Amino acid sequence: MRSTPPPAAPRWDGSPVHVPARRSLCVDPGSVSRLLRCGQSDRCRDCGNRIEWYHRSRQRPVRLHPRELPVTAVPTACRWHISSGIAHPAGDGTRWCRLPHAVLCPAQQAPAEAPELAGLRRLLAVNTRRLIDAGAFTPPSAPADSTAPAVPDCRPARPIVQILYVRYLAARPVDEIRCIAQTRRRHRCTSPVLAAEARGGRWTLMPVAAEVGQLALPAEAMAVYNLAALSCAEQLRWRSQRCPQHAATTTAADLAMADWERFDPLLHSEHIHARLPTLRRRGGPADHSRRGMRA
Repeated sequence: MRSTPPPAAPRWDGSPVHVPARRSLCVDPGSVSRLLRCGQSDRCRDCGNRIEWYHRSRQRPVRLHPRELPVTAVPTACRWHISSGIAHPAGDGTRWCRLPHAVLCPAQQAPAEAPELAGLRRLLAVNTRRLIDAGAFTPPSAPADSTAPAVPDCRPARPIVQILYVRYLAARPVDEIRCIAQTRRRHRCTSPVLAAEARGGRWTLMPVAAEVGQLALPAEAMAVYNLAALSCAEQLRWRSQRCPQHAATTTAADLAMADWERFDPLLHSEHIHARLPTLRRRGGPADHSRRGMRA
């Protein structure tokens, strides 16, 4: 995949000017990350400010502030650096460093060990207010009143999905999970991971796995979108968050981070639902015949 440069004007004598073809970014087969360096920017779902996703040495993602800061303005515990596209939680000996977005996010509580970053945190809070006023960002809904009776949601906003016997917390409903691969036009694919022609998972009630010594959990069973009935290749396609078309090729890079987050019963207790979601039944031939008889 190459980009075609625009034709250059000829020289004064009419001879053509040779313009070398620009090479497109590609992903090395042995790379830890499949993200292109130009395609990892995103916005925080809590405050709407710009962030950059990077992989750690153990392939765990981390959100970093998109700009470098002088090390004199950042506490030692908050310094990060990038080496070969991989984020490391330490300084690299230079006068500049990166820092995690969680330290600056105005939607979270300010850490007590970083008072030097209060000014930058206020700037991000002002930017969040501007995005909300302009209609470019909608903050997540506030938690429901604890005094009101809890009503289970019929369609979980962040469902729990089991892939290869590992439970993940999705960032959006199952039918809205979008492919993260890059198309030939260098845009993100608009196809959903749950393809109409492919077989999907099944909602089922499963016990809430708790470690020994943990606190009491809000429920004994929870609704899980189980993919165990699918083949290993299909479950790997879901975990890589790709549509069937881009799952068959290895040349397309990723333009975003996969939305999966390892599920923890205590940290994600608010997303545990004790009943199965209410799904709409698709009309079949029998339904159409009944409508004809009623008409």
